[in-house]
Amino acid sequence: MSERRIATVALVVRDYDEAIGWYAEKLGFVLAEDADLGGGKRWVTLDPGNGGARLLLARADGERQASRIGDQTGGRVFLFLETDDFARDHAIMLAKGVSFKEEPRRETYGTVAVFADLYGNLWDLIEPKH
Repeated sequence: MSERRIATVALVVRDYDEAIGWYAEKLGFVLAEDADLGGGKRWVTLDPGNGGARLLLARADGERQASRIGDQTGGRVFLFLETDDFARDHAIMLAKGVSFKEEPRRETYGTVAVFADLYGNLWDLIEPKH
């Protein structure tokens, strides 16, 4: 049987460097690739650390794509950032100015809280139950 996985998820952004800065500073993501593709386009990926899917920053091209910045899923949580220590990462993110939309809560699947990125996309910070 072949091995498959989701390796990269595209996120529409307003500006490459603005997004790189936010994800690196606020979430601790590491810039994995930044290649010039010509015509103002770049292949920019960020690694959250310790495996998992990379985030591909895709600068909006035109009004239609720009209208989706911050709302790629119609206001639903879009991405899920798993952690092995919710309290630690929640405290660090709060100290760095990340906007949480709720207080942490315990669910049957783990500890979770929704936060917004620089564009308003909703994410879950989650420590799964094992």
